[in-house]
Amino acid sequence: MRILLDALSAEREQWRHGYDLMKETGLSSGTLYPLLMRMTDQGLVEAEWREPAQPGRPARHAYRLTAAGFALALERPGGGEHLPATASLA
Repeated sequence: MRILLDALSAEREQWRHGYDLMKETGLSSGTLYPLLMRMTDQGLVEAEWREPAQPGRPARHAYRLTAAGFALALERPGGGEHLPATASLA
């Protein structure tokens, strides 16, 4: 979960697609998506359906950390090392 928290907290306000998170973290889909679902159920990640940018493409889930998820990322060992000094929980 640490690598996923790091990836999501690096760009906390930006919605991220699972495929992009797989590429960044190196996690397989069989690991990533159950983690994202569990973290969503725990209130650490929010998920929403995003309409496609191009007509004819399917809608996709997008994910980002909640304030609770960001706080956990900062609490865990190594948390926040990659974040700019101006990062906040807001």
